[in-house]
Amino acid sequence: MSRPEHLAPPEVFYNESEARKYSENSRMVDIQLQMSERALELLALPDSICYILDLGCGSGLSGHILETNGHVWVGIDISVAMLSIAGEREVEGDLILGDLGQGVPFRAGVFDAAVSVSALQWLCNADKKSHNPVKRLYKFFSSLYASLVRSALDVFQRGRKNFFYIIIFAVILFIVFRQVNDD
Repeated sequence: MSRPEHLAPPEVFYNESEARKYSENSRMVDIQLQMSERALELLALPDSICYILDLGCGSGLSGHILETNGHVWVGIDISVAMLSIAGEREVEGDLILGDLGQGVPFRAGVFDAAVSVSALQWLCNADKKSHNPVKRLYKFFSSLYASLVRSALDVFQRGRKNFFYIIIFAVILFIVFRQVNDD
């Protein structure tokens, strides 16, 4: 079975029909909720309310876990259909339409943490002639780094291993070392 990210760009793949199927598939929903709970656990957040960025928020499943645990969140996703479903579910988080490969559109030092479940692998594709995965990853990670408070943690769930995850790691290291040297 082909992975969705190998079939079409996310904004095309997650059209109304696919977004609905994804959001109504009880097995898929259970898996997403379990991964979201694990991501929250790995963040080891303080007992106080935290402001969390949900990257590739889709229909708001991760956000539901965040709000259930008393946190405030903002979600960003490229799929209008997925965001529409999140709106129908009346999630408490704010929803933003955006392409993570263009960077996250937030002020510096806004978020206490970030989570991403089943989204970052989409950045590894060149779905348009203008898409360069390395540049998109750099734009994403550098803008994410800027939007987080200095003590912030983030948890990213990734898909199956492939060459581009090595690139993701390399880009992260590059950003970290660049930031350390700039400070």
